[in-house]
Amino acid sequence: MSITAERKQELMAEFATAKGDTGSPEVQVAILSERIKNLTEHFKDHKKDNHSRRGLLALVSQRRRLLDYLKGREEARYQALIEKLGLRR
Repeated sequence: MSITAERKQELMAEFATAKGDTGSPEVQVAILSERIKNLTEHFKDHKKDNHSRRGLLALVSQRRRLLDYLKGREEARYQALIEKLGLRR
């Protein structure tokens, strides 16, 4: 269900705004999106796993807050990020 360290490094390299960037909203949203995708796949086999479903809702909420923050600060970065990740907003 969780992402591997290698995949996390790949996401950081792809979405980083500067070298060594690990905390920008783009990187955080990319990592959260990967975790959300993995959990969604998990629920296709484990429909009654309500404990993990609660965690999924928290991840979705956190990603939403980060996206709202980015949209309020810099609309162009927000638009570029949702296009790159393929989010529906």
